[in-house]
Amino acid sequence: MATKQKPKKLIIGWFSYSCCEDSTIMMTEILNDHYTEWLKYLDFKYAKVLRKHTKAGPMDIAFVEGAIASKKQEDELKEVRKNAKKLIAIGSCACTGMPSGHRNVFDSQTKKEIKAIMEKFHYGEKVKKVEDVVAVDAKVPGCPMNSKKFVDLVESVIAEFKTT
Repeated sequence: MATKQKPKKLIIGWFSYSCCEDSTIMMTEILNDHYTEWLKYLDFKYAKVLRKHTKAGPMDIAFVEGAIASKKQEDELKEVRKNAKKLIAIGSCACTGMPSGHRNVFDSQTKKEIKAIMEKFHYGEKVKKVEDVVAVDAKVPGCPMNSKKFVDLVESVIAEFKTT
């Protein structure tokens, strides 16, 4: 007797960088409404908010929230992009670099005042939006993200997956 093979699911990653993580909160709230239907098609394999293991590995879709504020974050993001078939920028910080990027225009006195913090956390001189570092396949704007656009995007990805 043959054992029933589990259907393939899309491997999903959710990565958060310099931001308030409001879109992460929105995503978990959205899962309250859609988890049962999405569970058949999605495996949130790399999502610190949902799982312990979050180091990027092969995945179909990477959702990236937050601006890039350090060389370490840049390197991690490049690794995520290398492992993802599609990368989607989530929220204002990822899409525009703002409001995290406000420090890019600080005056010299303010920069002097935050120098110790910048050094302690190894922050780079400038905050970057995600597409300043890697190619982005889609964006969901907003602070927090526009939840309808996020749901619509996930639904379209699932529909595309079901036809392949």
